[in-house]
Amino acid sequence: MLNKQIKEILTLSAKHGWVLEPDAKRILALSGMEVPKYFWAKTVDEALQFTQQVGYPAVAKVISPEVIHKSDVGGVVTGIADDGALTETFQRFNSIKGFAGMLVEESLAGFELIVGAKKDYQFGPVILLGIGGTGVEIYRDTALRMAPLKPTDIDSMIKGLKAHQLLEGYRGAEPINLQALKRLLKQFSDLIMEVEDDFESIDLNPVMCTPQKCVVADARIMLQK
Repeated sequence: MLNKQIKEILTLSAKHGWVLEPDAKRILALSGMEVPKYFWAKTVDEALQFTQQVGYPAVAKVISPEVIHKSDVGGVVTGIADDGALTETFQRFNSIKGFAGMLVEESLAGFELIVGAKKDYQFGPVILLGIGGTGVEIYRDTALRMAPLKPTDIDSMIKGLKAHQLLEGYRGAEPINLQALKRLLKQFSDLIMEVEDDFESIDLNPVMCTPQKCVVADARIMLQK
């Protein structure tokens, strides 16, 4: 049964046709997935108070129901190092169409993966795992399976990536936490089946994986029209 809070977020987001990123991160967290420490700041003071708690560097993203692709309007800034840069970023975002605040997050590092899902109208929801971040279009290294994912599906998706050796620790490098990745894929699959009637596509890119954990750094949920 769909979590009541998730259902409320989806209902309120229907008017936009997609879920604003802070709400998308909330859905993922309610589903058990790990997300960065973040705050939806409506004022500069709120943004500054948050960074006082988590420290710098920080990441800032514009929040606007008019802006799906934030990078296209300069709505993503990484490596923010101090209060002055954060204040300047907030003021610049304020001029972007439909400005509804700024998402401020802790900065993350790790191996970048993409996890996604799309509704196939013949086969149902299909889940993707691949090399993420800016390397998505370059490497085109992905694995696809129909949802829901079984443990054997998850194992074969990871092994099916050309770059799977990098995940497992190549030439002495420390491997990522494969159990955390497998857990995230299972939680994502469970969520997909719960919201099957509501979503059109979901992209988690990047998912930042380290030897300790896998964290969803960016999320986009497009809703059924």
